[in-house]
Amino acid sequence: MSGRIPEGWRECKLGDVAEIVGGGTPKTNVIEYWNGEIPWITPRDLSNFNGRFISKGERNISEKGLINSSARILPKGTILLSTRAPVGYLAIAENQMTTNQGFRSLIPFKNTDNIFLFYLLKNNVEYLKSQATGTTFGELSGSVLGSLIFPFPPLPEQHAIASVIGSLDDKIDLLNRENQTLEQMAEAIFRQWFIEEADEEWEEGSLLELIELVGGGTPKTSIAEYWDGSIPWLSGKDISSNHKTFVTDTEKMITEDGLNNSSTKILPKYATIISARGTVGKYCLLAQPMAFSQTNYGILPKIEGCFFFTYLLINHLVEELRASAYGCVFDTITTSTFRDSEVPIPSNTEINEFEDSVSPFFQRICQNKMQIRTLEKLRDTLLPKLMSGEVRVRFTDSEVQK
Repeated sequence: MSGRIPEGWRECKLGDVAEIVGGGTPKTNVIEYWNGEIPWITPRDLSNFNGRFISKGERNISEKGLINSSARILPKGTILLSTRAPVGYLAIAENQMTTNQGFRSLIPFKNTDNIFLFYLLKNNVEYLKSQATGTTFGELSGSVLGSLIFPFPPLPEQHAIASVIGSLDDKIDLLNRENQTLEQMAEAIFRQWFIEEADEEWEEGSLLELIELVGGGTPKTSIAEYWDGSIPWLSGKDISSNHKTFVTDTEKMITEDGLNNSSTKILPKYATIISARGTVGKYCLLAQPMAFSQTNYGILPKIEGCFFFTYLLINHLVEELRASAYGCVFDTITTSTFRDSEVPIPSNTEINEFEDSVSPFFQRICQNKMQIRTLEKLRDTLLPKLMSGEVRVRFTDSEVQK
């Protein structure tokens, strides 16, 4: 990782800027070691974690579990780094906690800003992965991690860099929380209208009376002219990573030729997409028109313009749809799955009135999601430049005193 070091910076081993601590797992067959008051984090807890600060995982351990294992209490502000199966998950301890042995956690010394250290490691995840060894799965040992060398600015500049990047993530976190609240409000209104206060005179009918299913497709991967175009193409992976939210970007793009020479179709903004094969039942809304693969269904409203009613209806029924999935090799839901799902059928007038009531929530969510995308791109552009010293930040006397 050596290179040109900015003036005033110095190269440091990670072991010289932080104490590196392993974790442990109490015996799982001893009941007294579990369900206590001490948060216990595993790599699984970070597998779908997109924030920075974590306060707890799926399980807690007890004082006896702590004493009778190699787990160790980590102070607030510790950087949690998964170092096996897989390498590279990161979080900051929001409070005291422990981890299993899949982590090498870093407790920063006084000369190290913990937020700066978090972003330094985040900027170098691929390098960390490359230093792992092992035949079955890669593991980054504590000794190897501690010997890795990175350029470090003086502490005041660390504070300033952490403040710049942290402020972007703070705004992203705020927008994500607002979106979560708005969607919860929309879900509550849906439950009130169509479940708690459902009209007993509504007749039962097939789900397909309210929605239209659209199949997707994949252009031939062997034809280069079909790919790297300007049309977003949604895969199952894109849906899983954007479950229950708006998807703004896709990993792959296709060309007009790719669109015209395959069974994929472009769905409009605000359409719902659901995964129908393999990992069944992940769903999202489109923040812009997109094409999509054949492992998914596009879902359009039968009642014109009622996109958000449709999305919330799928949200309400998704567990039932998942339970109806079948298949020998992998789970699948088909047109029959949707046809066989019986639901009360409200009047078009009631659905339109509901759509009008929740549309402002979802339009705000979409706006926020687009702003989040812009902020994330700015953060991801700035991060390597700040960490290399290519871009320097000014720091104030107050930052020097931190």
